[in-house]
Amino acid sequence: MEEKRKVLFVCHGNICRSVMAEYICKYLKPDLYCESRAVSYEEDGNDIYPPAKRCLDKHKIPYERHHARRITQEDYETFDEIYIMDDLNLRYINRIIDDHDHKISLLSEEQIDDPWYTGDFEGVYQQLERAIKDL
Repeated sequence: MEEKRKVLFVCHGNICRSVMAEYICKYLKPDLYCESRAVSYEEDGNDIYPPAKRCLDKHKIPYERHHARRITQEDYETFDEIYIMDDLNLRYINRIIDDHDHKISLLSEEQIDDPWYTGDFEGVYQQLERAIKDL
């Protein structure tokens, strides 16, 4: 049996965008193995941010208890593709990870907005869904 392609989504804190992308991807693309991480330790161990949960609930996307965590070089070696939400997080991840195999890229040509600051979880959901459908 063929092994699933392993995809990792990364944002700043791993409580909004990347974790939403993880569960949207698991729902839309069951042929992929998906997880998510952060580029910071700020939210380490925290669950999905409640407004992000409400947005996933609205779209009937199932999720589980989440524990935010920062990406490591070991994660880099484990995953086939690593998708970043915006240019700022791309700069941060390049300080953490040696991208010797060129696995890291932006999820979308459009920057995925950070709903922690904008409050627009529905807009981010739409951005993520479009980008994930194109994977």
